[in-house]
Amino acid sequence: MKIAIGADHAGYRLKDEIVPLLREMGHEIEDFGCDCSQSVDYPDYAIPVCEAVVEGRAERGILICGTGIGMSIAANKMPGIRCALVHDMFSAKATREHNDTNVLALGERVIGPGLAQEIVRIWIETPFSNGERHAGRIGKVKALEEKYTIHP
Repeated sequence: MKIAIGADHAGYRLKDEIVPLLREMGHEIEDFGCDCSQSVDYPDYAIPVCEAVVEGRAERGILICGTGIGMSIAANKMPGIRCALVHDMFSAKATREHNDTNVLALGERVIGPGLAQEIVRIWIETPFSNGERHAGRIGKVKALEEKYTIHP
């Protein structure tokens, strides 16, 4: 699977822990940065990761900032993105099975690298259930996106 990943200054260290795990799992990674502790703006990293997912250049995306909140807000502004902020293993599995999320947000200041790696592993390995009720709910979300997206 091709996975796009990005982090701001408050998440780059956790990103550096997750990238090797993903490669060990056999995935191809496109790293959109950042790679330093100098203050940067999280939307500048969320946008290219989400564009890669929406445009089909990556199957999934992972975003990391201090709490994961800013990244998840920015990601969910983009039509076609279903981003979940996850800090526990149950939610990592449920958000894939029930919501077919295509982007995962994590908070480096909230969880440690060991838990983050387990969350990523579960999120990557869990398929969407394709359950009728879940697919119907995702369809309603897609309809909202279409209704409120401005087309030129």
